[in-house]
Amino acid sequence: MNNDYSQLRGLAGVYLEDSYVLSISEAPRKFTFALDAVLTPDSARYAPPKPDEQYCYARGKLVFEHVTDITWINRSTQQYTDATGEVDLGNIDSLVFEQGLYIAEGDWGQVHIRSESEPQFVFD
Repeated sequence: MNNDYSQLRGLAGVYLEDSYVLSISEAPRKFTFALDAVLTPDSARYAPPKPDEQYCYARGKLVFEHVTDITWINRSTQQYTDATGEVDLGNIDSLVFEQGLYIAEGDWGQVHIRSESEPQFVFD
């Protein structure tokens, strides 16, 4: 797999490696990461970072729709607490894809998602 998520139009302007996963949910034909996402200047909603932050953050969801298969390779329930006391599941360290198979990996585990459409980032 050599296709990186930066090639996906629906994720333009989002930098996953430093975004925080707030929750992971599965529903029929749908898989969702709730994120405190890092926005890059490519995002229409980008603003300079707040004085106490390294990045511009926005709440939203990384949504996989038209999902035909979800396979957890491993899964962790490890949680992290930030300076403000908010709990997260870590980051999405990598998201690669090839022919409808998306492989996401991070502190929370590794999951293979087969989807008939490209994932999208949707702002809350």
